[in-house]
Amino acid sequence: MNLIYSILIAFILDLIFGDPYSFPHPTRFIGKYINFMEVSLRKSFKSQSQLKFAGFILMLTTVALTYAITFSLVKLSFGINESVGVLIEGFILYTTFSVKCLKDEAVKIYKALETGDIEKSRLALSYIVGRDTTNLEFKEIIRAVVETVAENTVDGFLSPLFYAAIGGAPLAMAYKAINTLDSMVGYKNDKYINLGYFSAKTDDIANLIPARLSTLFMSIGSLLAGGNAKKAFIISIRDRKNHKSPNCAFAEGAVAGALGIQLGGTNVYFGQEVYKPTIGDKLREINNGDILSTCKIMYMTATSAVITTTALLAIKEFM
Repeated sequence: MNLIYSILIAFILDLIFGDPYSFPHPTRFIGKYINFMEVSLRKSFKSQSQLKFAGFILMLTTVALTYAITFSLVKLSFGINESVGVLIEGFILYTTFSVKCLKDEAVKIYKALETGDIEKSRLALSYIVGRDTTNLEFKEIIRAVVETVAENTVDGFLSPLFYAAIGGAPLAMAYKAINTLDSMVGYKNDKYINLGYFSAKTDDIANLIPARLSTLFMSIGSLLAGGNAKKAFIISIRDRKNHKSPNCAFAEGAVAGALGIQLGGTNVYFGQEVYKPTIGDKLREINNGDILSTCKIMYMTATSAVITTTALLAIKEFM
């Protein structure tokens, strides 16, 4: 039952506090380690094959250290007493969830768009996406926010919850290390195509199961949020391959189906135009309210996933 309590504590803390800017979030330390290792490794590894091997070292050490440190902290806290262990593990798990944080950032863009301030909207969007936001128009900004919230419902909640259920806070934090690696070095540009190869592939593998579970949970979330649950499920399955990532289209498809909108299309990353297939059917034009609707789907998805996960853990406990 300890893990159940820790998950519930983590979820409640995330819904209340999110990710305060002043909080020394663990991923910031992971990011500093990645930066330090990247600089160090590039000094010793120069050729393409060497950089790919360096990327393997970067990925392996980052994930292993994160797991080992978290495991030690959790074990030490449970060694003090059970209540301290539950609280510490719950707090660590809280740092792996990002539902409120993502909603808050999305709402900032929503409010900027409501005032018609496109420059402010572009700037706010640039903080949460990898694409170039400089020349995006209103509908493109909205689409980018909806896509990001949908994708990060998996990365920022369903995946860490999935790994927490299997291996507690240590495995959930190891996942966050993988996800942080992917967001920092997992790009297919000249700078990171080799160094980030293993980080990107590991992230794809780590999200494989959670992304597919998102079809179910986001369909339930769509139902609870007042969207079209049937279409969410159908489009998520139908358009699952309409993305360069093997995982992202599941969540995007669920939201597109639930709201009756179309996502995907051409974006610019680091000065390079990247075409993405479309996801969903364009039953209507996308609008600013879709940002709030997507956030609502994310919240309902997270709630249904927590209820299901803790119920399954409770059943396992009493079997």
